[in-house]
Amino acid sequence: MKYLKYLLIFIPISIIAKFMNVSDTWMFVLSCLSIIPLASLIGEGTEEISFYTGPKIGGFLNGTFGNATELIISIFALKQGLFEVVKSSIAGAVIGNILLVIGASMLAGGIKYKTQKFNVKVAEVSSSMLLFAVLGLCIPALFTHSVDPNLLNTRYEGLSLFVAVIMIIIYALNLFFSFSTHKDIYTNHAVEEVAEAKWSLKKAITILLVATVLIAIESEFLVNGIEAITQTLGWSEFFVGIILIPVLGNAAEHTTAVVMALKNQMDVALEIAIGSSLQIILFVAPVLIFLSLLFTPMSIIFNPFELIALFASVIIANRVSHDGESNWLEGVQLLAVYLIIAACFFIV
Repeated sequence: MKYLKYLLIFIPISIIAKFMNVSDTWMFVLSCLSIIPLASLIGEGTEEISFYTGPKIGGFLNGTFGNATELIISIFALKQGLFEVVKSSIAGAVIGNILLVIGASMLAGGIKYKTQKFNVKVAEVSSSMLLFAVLGLCIPALFTHSVDPNLLNTRYEGLSLFVAVIMIIIYALNLFFSFSTHKDIYTNHAVEEVAEAKWSLKKAITILLVATVLIAIESEFLVNGIEAITQTLGWSEFFVGIILIPVLGNAAEHTTAVVMALKNQMDVALEIAIGSSLQIILFVAPVLIFLSLLFTPMSIIFNPFELIALFASVIIANRVSHDGESNWLEGVQLLAVYLIIAACFFIV
């Protein structure tokens, strides 16, 4: 994590390059290199704040701000009308968290420890909620792909708005479940390390706010360069959205999950990955639907391959979490599926 801070040098470089009217392709590359350390700072800032707010609220803030980078990038993409990039980034974040993050965590932890155990109850609750969330996200798409468009008496955007409202309600109920009525399930599943805050509360909040503002600036540079980078390198918007943006936006979060697995805290690694996926579907996606009303209304209809990839990822997550144990081979299997999906989107 500390080595990512060296990439902060690309922030002033990218701003200077913008004033010098450097090509959009180079601005895309510079903004990518700038966003990675800024996402890391956001993660570190929320972690420091958790020392003052307590672990439960801190964990919630970590998950919320952990997805802030991707949310900001998606807002700028919405403004540009890049709806396919936005929708593929939603799908890519879920697929990446489940296959890439959990896979890398199980592989890294499994190399160090023969078998790693985690709380089955927490994993079952989270994976079941994830299954519901993906179903709720995909049912409108499955419906519209299977019904003759001439038989539909409403626009896709109206259906998407209704689904977004339901998702937000479920998100609020899920928070109430974990923070209030069933908080005992989440209390003793991980061994908490004794640690002290390195930053003052004022410093942590200041860094968090500054990093968020800088990410907004760099996100605009990145989105403006998407069309140029797809033409220059021959990448599709699907590949940029489903692979590149989720990896960039969640780089720090992904690293944290792997580090937790290396510390034999697979509970925490799974919570980071599955919890982030839940928040993407139940909170970030609905918020983007609402915000699209300020520009051009966006539907939440995914293409068939995105649906298949989402369903496959969730089924794998439920299968992996059913026994409360993990090993390095399961990690390799998850990573292999992710690489196959990435390769398919690359050749589109």
